[in-house]
Amino acid sequence: MIEFTLLMPWMVFLFIGAMDWGFYAYALIATEAAARVACTYTSSSATTATDMNTACTYAVEQLKKMPNVTGMSDTGCALGTGVSNTTPVGISTTAVIGPDTNPAAQVSVTYLTPVLIPGPSGTPKQLTITRTIQMRLRG
Repeated sequence: MIEFTLLMPWMVFLFIGAMDWGFYAYALIATEAAARVACTYTSSSATTATDMNTACTYAVEQLKKMPNVTGMSDTGCALGTGVSNTTPVGISTTAVIGPDTNPAAQVSVTYLTPVLIPGPSGTPKQLTITRTIQMRLRG
């Protein structure tokens, strides 16, 4: 019984760490999905390849279940890469030449995680996740 009492603080610390890593894994998956959906839209034609506002709407829709995006409007992205605690989602779109020398659309989605449970001083309290997708123009 004494061993369990002595190990309990460590077990709680490990449980909280596992919960944090689970949240960060979900944030990585959601950011990847947001970039993919936004790039699917921007790759539909040459005129939509640089449409950041509509791509932002699609990206925010994919990230709606994240805790700091819940109350955010669909067009509330930071255009470019500058994210902050008040605007946790950033997007940038560009028209590029793809690796097969055809025109392509490229979308980068940046997501700033909220501060969950602060750990020791050496561990990060927030992560900035950026995912970039490139798709060939379809139209």
